[in-house]
Amino acid sequence: MSTYPLLISSPDGDLFRGEAELLILRGTEGDLAVMAGHVPFVTAVVQGNCVVVTAEGERKEGTIEDGLLTVDKDQVTVLTSALEFHNA
Repeated sequence: MSTYPLLISSPDGDLFRGEAELLILRGTEGDLAVMAGHVPFVTAVVQGNCVVVTAEGERKEGTIEDGLLTVDKDQVTVLTSALEFHNA
């Protein structure tokens, strides 16, 4: 499966930086799934579940606070006040 560079960052520093196959989180309009090649967009993120599937196939699940998701052609970035992975 194709991957893309994913950065999840908070005021305390980077929470995840690496290649990802999939990102699932909740935007203001509902749940979102971002895969490689996704159309570029920007949206607000609301508190809820967050799933990252890494390039190695590891599934990291957690709870994310409000923030901002930016999908560019070469990078996906999530800026959030907090994210706690439950299985990290």
